[in-house]
Amino acid sequence: MSQPAAAAVAAEGAPAQRQGGGGIGQTIAGIVRMAVFWYFAMKFFSPKKPSNPNEPVVLLSNMFQKGEPLDMWLYLTENEKFNEFSNEEALYWHETNIPYATWSPASTRTRSLTYYPSEGLKNNGSLYAHVFFAKSGYPPDPSDPEYNPLSAFGRTHPVVVYLRKSKADKRKSLLDETPNKDEEPVIEVKEEGPVEYISYWKPNITINLVEDFTRYPHNNIPATVVGYLDVDPTSNSYYPTVFFNEFWLLRDKLIALNESVNEVPLHLELGPISMTKWQLYLQIEQSFQVHKSYGSMLEGETDEIKRVFLEGNPYLLGLTMCVSMLHSLFDFLAFKNDIQFWNKNKSMEGLSAKSVVLNFICQLVIFLYLLDNETSWMILASSAVGLCIEFWKIGKAMHVEIDRSGRIPMLRFRDRDSYAKNKTKEYDDMAMKYLTYLLLVIVAGFAIYSLKYEKHKSWYSWILSSLTSCVYMFGFIMMCPQLFINYKLKSVAHMPWRQMTYKFLNTIIDDLFAFVIKMPILHRLSVFRDDVIFLIYLYQRWKYPVDKKRVNEFGFGGEEEETQNSQQITQEGQNSQQITEEGESSSSGQEGDKKTN
Repeated sequence: MSQPAAAAVAAEGAPAQRQGGGGIGQTIAGIVRMAVFWYFAMKFFSPKKPSNPNEPVVLLSNMFQKGEPLDMWLYLTENEKFNEFSNEEALYWHETNIPYATWSPASTRTRSLTYYPSEGLKNNGSLYAHVFFAKSGYPPDPSDPEYNPLSAFGRTHPVVVYLRKSKADKRKSLLDETPNKDEEPVIEVKEEGPVEYISYWKPNITINLVEDFTRYPHNNIPATVVGYLDVDPTSNSYYPTVFFNEFWLLRDKLIALNESVNEVPLHLELGPISMTKWQLYLQIEQSFQVHKSYGSMLEGETDEIKRVFLEGNPYLLGLTMCVSMLHSLFDFLAFKNDIQFWNKNKSMEGLSAKSVVLNFICQLVIFLYLLDNETSWMILASSAVGLCIEFWKIGKAMHVEIDRSGRIPMLRFRDRDSYAKNKTKEYDDMAMKYLTYLLLVIVAGFAIYSLKYEKHKSWYSWILSSLTSCVYMFGFIMMCPQLFINYKLKSVAHMPWRQMTYKFLNTIIDDLFAFVIKMPILHRLSVFRDDVIFLIYLYQRWKYPVDKKRVNEFGFGGEEEETQNSQQITQEGQNSQQITEEGESSSSGQEGDKKTN
């Protein structure tokens, strides 16, 4: 389907809500990189058939000329093999004098009609579009006396596609035990057994004639072209390539066929397509399949990516892709500096150990939520790595010991001396005391609201979704203990400012995505609450001067370094003075010896 036609169809329905965050730009960039890599890999590293050096090279050429007028016939039948050229009822579209491989208005033709499906088609039947082209004045029917096999060609394409039936929604109201009469009963779908498929009607058929006049060696045709090339061995030439373009045909535009459907719309379009654009479509589709096979792309994500191109501003898309690359760079730098800070940190003075534990709990809740919602394994792996890093940071912030006194070994957590023997622990406990009460009220209130007004698969899913929603909406509360400690200590010298700078830049990028990308309202709120926290951090950095008595992330204070430097300078001065005195004494001794002589 062409892009303008698809945009017109897409405008009729309501846009689907995205379930992800600002990662759509990264996914698009990955698809483009994969397509480019696949293109060059197939071009330079595809296996070539061994050729005999003594055998002459035969070049295949297009048997039609550029601009040559063609006639077109389109038949719709329920049989895959077609030979009913005399059946006028099966002929739904006929065009004449179509210039081949030119970009004039006469080379583009469109038609819209209404099709009335038969009873067999309603009950999982099939329907095929048989498209035939012939030079003007020549018939496409092989039984016609004027038929010329070198002047006519065609291709068959299914109009009905069979897709896996969507799983039944297992969510239900946990408090309402009596089912609502207006709602359909929930049918449990077994994972084992035969998979049920449903037939869907394609409302758009876009036929493209590829502008290809390349002379291919008969024993070295590119792998991306050989499946579409129709070669005539008698003339060592190939027919024009007919491409049914379904790149912009989204799944939500398909129409499910059943006994209640009496008529369906059908939009037909005919036009040329360049060789480069055709190859790009093929490479991107192959890239989608590679991502799906690796588990990095779920079912339906390809349609969401295409929807961004259909409904989005091209300048905004370019800006989004550039910003996504910067987002990935800042994510990597923040991750590197976070690991470096905690790896070299020797003192917990001024740092909130309880915030580290809360971050681990939040990361665990998000990981379990993603696991319960059948997320792709790559996102799960990324979340699992983050979970392990948060647990490792607990080991750096506290003493973690294994207690083997009981039957089951247990982990024991003990505060570090640099944290427990100063005001940091007192202020941290004071902040968490009041924040705990606030968190309990918020979590309980939101959980009760979710239980009463929303649907869930089970009580376990209700607990996870409630906790995850609270993490998204009120996650900034867990960063407040560090703000309170900074306020009480009147110092921010202990903060990892390099890592926080990268995170703040990422927050600004997330703000841009919040306006550009469709995302859940909870995720959008979580983006803007980070801005508030970082602005408070910046205010504290401006308000409180650098306290040189406070130890830095390497366990050293500014005054200690100055003392060490002054001691080093004093020691070097004493050494130089001693060397000077020794030199003067030796020279005076030598002069005395000369006078004696």
